[in-house]
Amino acid sequence: MIPGAALLFAVLTLLGPAKPGRGAPDAPEFPTQDPLRWVGPPTTLADLRGRVVMLEVWTFGCINCVRTTPWIKETAARYRERGLRVVGIHTPEFPFEHNRESVASAVREHGLPFPSLLDNDMAYWNALGNEYWPAVYLVDRCGKLRFSTVGEIHRGEPSGRRVETKLEELLAEPSGACAPR
Repeated sequence: MIPGAALLFAVLTLLGPAKPGRGAPDAPEFPTQDPLRWVGPPTTLADLRGRVVMLEVWTFGCINCVRTTPWIKETAARYRERGLRVVGIHTPEFPFEHNRESVASAVREHGLPFPSLLDNDMAYWNALGNEYWPAVYLVDRCGKLRFSTVGEIHRGEPSGRRVETKLEELLAEPSGACAPR
């Protein structure tokens, strides 16, 4: 064995196998559990630990968000049994999108079966460093941000295949690989 390879082998042997998500940033915890700031039951990322979480940053006045909704719903249903949970992050762009009842009405109209945080102050948007609607973030079973994409997503198109490939990868990772918190 050449000396550099021997050193690399020794280091890797001491460290053990790479842990999923090592080096990835932690997903920011939701800023509130106030039921008035949620449509659907409030949740925490701590409560979702051990599951893969899809965060969907959306607003009901965004046509690209509306066009992504069928994919979000279908993906949530298809991967639910394997451990996927979806949380909407409703971050309004315009003043009329700040009204909780209007958001609740949009959730009912689109049949969204997951909770949505009302991010009217853009606190979560900013914590993610987000810049666009719609945006999707994938959080692994250990609470690490592992993937993000912006723009419309559709099944069978490159946008959907890219996210679903990453979802498959994250769902295949064992939750036992997480460091204790």
